[in-house]
Amino acid sequence: MNVKPTLLYVDDDKALARLVERGLTRHGFCVEYASDGEAGLARIAQGGIDVIALDQYMPGLDGLETLGRIQAIPNAPPVVFVTASQNSKIAVTALKAGAADYLVKDTLGEFVPLLHVAAEVAIRQALVQKARDEAEAEVRASRDRYAALAAEREMLLREVNHRIGNSLQIIASLLHLQANSSPEEDIKAALTNAMGRVAAVAQVHRRLYTSHDLKSVLLNQYLEALLEDLRRSTEGNRMSRLDLKAQPVEIDPDRAVAIGIIVNELVMNAVKYAYPDGPGPIHVELASDGDDIVLSITDDGVGLNARSDPRSTGMGQRIVSAMAQKLDAQAERDPTHAGTRIVLRFRSGTPQVAKPMSATAA
Repeated sequence: MNVKPTLLYVDDDKALARLVERGLTRHGFCVEYASDGEAGLARIAQGGIDVIALDQYMPGLDGLETLGRIQAIPNAPPVVFVTASQNSKIAVTALKAGAADYLVKDTLGEFVPLLHVAAEVAIRQALVQKARDEAEAEVRASRDRYAALAAEREMLLREVNHRIGNSLQIIASLLHLQANSSPEEDIKAALTNAMGRVAAVAQVHRRLYTSHDLKSVLLNQYLEALLEDLRRSTEGNRMSRLDLKAQPVEIDPDRAVAIGIIVNELVMNAVKYAYPDGPGPIHVELASDGDDIVLSITDDGVGLNARSDPRSTGMGQRIVSAMAQKLDAQAERDPTHAGTRIVLRFRSGTPQVAKPMSATAA
């Protein structure tokens, strides 16, 4: 509020206007006068008015018509509606039209003191409303800025994941070319294994690039793409069938990488060792079980009775163990299965403490 707030008194009663000016001046107001609605609107347009006292019955525009015109002015001052009429309908209409208060003129000398109080209250309410509007506007602007920054961050993260996925895919392709050109079977196998590991990581970044949510990966879609990469990378159609049965489970990207690498190692292990006499089926299953996620890789091959292959370096087993610890997983061989079935059970939430893996693989 200004040191001396300015009240515009709009009324064709000049005698009452002089009383208002004398009374409110003693209370620290600057009082200006307009004899009708048009003159009042012209003065309001010049600015500098803090509150308006507006009479209903005037020549030309009446009070309600003038009030409607005032409310159409941006940042209009508050209006205290005044009239000599005792008709409550006018008061209700004025308040609905936007008046801050309503006063009835009297002949007992109470009008000016009541107008002083109403004017001060109207000014305070207008200041509070202005501060609230400014605060809400700032909140909206801050929210818009945050939304813009979040959208920009998401776009940058998608671009980063896109570039990482492309780069890893190039590395996987180079490994594939090198494996195909190598005459040594051991080198070819090592390069193929490395290619699968790189592809498992690349697939996560491709999933994030195309996903609506950069914080999670749908494992069924991820494993489907990963197994398709493995099908293409396996030469000579050594697998008669590579099946996937997976529920649409969401998980964070870091653990999705661990799951992908485990699947890659165990599937490739089955491709190399489960069916020495020819290709055979390999099954990958993923399902929710309460708060846990259960992953299994199954083949119907030679199983536990097979002797260790002298070509095995144990690298796959170490990789699976490391990734299982990252998942806080419990991994076990199913002793009742005729071939080999590895089951990993881990919590759907982020693990806190890693536990050792109890099964061997690869």
